[in-house]
Amino acid sequence: MTPPSTALPANSMSAIPPGVATGGAYRTLLRACQMGGYALPAVNVSSSSTANAALAAARANRADIIIQISAGGARFYAGQSLPDEQQARILGAVALARHVHLLARHYGVAVILHTDHANRPLLGWIDGLVEESRRHHEQTGQPLFSSHMLDLSTEPVADNIATAATLMKKLSPLGIGLEIELGITGGEEDGIGNELHGTGPADHPSLYTSPEDVLTAWKTLSPLGMLSIAASFGNVHGVYAPGNVRLRPDILRRSQALVAERLQMGPNPVPLVFHGGSGSDEDAIKQAVSFGVFKFNIDTDTQFAYAQGVARYMQEHEEAFAHQVSPVTGRPLKKQYDIRTWMKAGEDSFIQRLTDSFRVLGAQGRSMARQP
Repeated sequence: MTPPSTALPANSMSAIPPGVATGGAYRTLLRACQMGGYALPAVNVSSSSTANAALAAARANRADIIIQISAGGARFYAGQSLPDEQQARILGAVALARHVHLLARHYGVAVILHTDHANRPLLGWIDGLVEESRRHHEQTGQPLFSSHMLDLSTEPVADNIATAATLMKKLSPLGIGLEIELGITGGEEDGIGNELHGTGPADHPSLYTSPEDVLTAWKTLSPLGMLSIAASFGNVHGVYAPGNVRLRPDILRRSQALVAERLQMGPNPVPLVFHGGSGSDEDAIKQAVSFGVFKFNIDTDTQFAYAQGVARYMQEHEEAFAHQVSPVTGRPLKKQYDIRTWMKAGEDSFIQRLTDSFRVLGAQGRSMARQP
């Protein structure tokens, strides 16, 4: 299904500066996606290499992008040898944020910088990042992050919304948005959730969000600030064999229709998020986008693409990864095993996979960043 013909082109709206979009620029970018009937890939990164590849993909496709990091990714970004795990999570996320703030404007695209999947045990991580954003805001007028994610999907909806309201009151004065999850996205994401086995979990009721819960959350939380909702419609993290994932995008359509009717709003009023996008059918992706999905999470596919690029390079230069000097020619092999060469191969493959995602999501050539 294609986006409705009433959708307005993104370029009919005011451009925003290239770089990390926060506050009004973040809101403008969300609105451009909603009005333009397209979505942005949300790419999990855990290194400067993958962050740079995401920026390069956005530039090559003249598109904007969402770069996000999980608590585990932030821990890795800071370095595994730091003894204080909580401090490492905060430092790693801050380091990634400063990296993207520094480089994104030079790539000429707008970036939504986001943290992924914070359940209740990780609320201290988010609080630490909010404090870092407060300091950054005092110095620059801008927070470090565009938005954060709260994942309390396994808790009662009332508790989920109440905690979200408390957090939004901290985020909104800084110009930071909040993403919440309603209904459980299946599978495991960086230590949160459980990997699926067999075909049984595909129809579990918790994988399908109630439109009434979307209405309740939107009615309660949207007046407090910039809100997006990851409403589950059978999607799962990771890639599984056929039969394990049964997507029902119509849940998104019914949720949007209910909110629009009850609150007397226009079509697709809620910015929706598609979690577990890797491995999804192209038609289902396009249908979800037509129902108001602006953010499409893709992690498993991009990780696999990066790994494939590295693996192909190593297979093609097998000698260099066994010997520093060729036993056949006697020539040094340093240029072939140089870390920059095989990481570049991973980045190139990563960029190719994202290019395909930009195409499917309808985002190519639609950057809202003001070009110099």
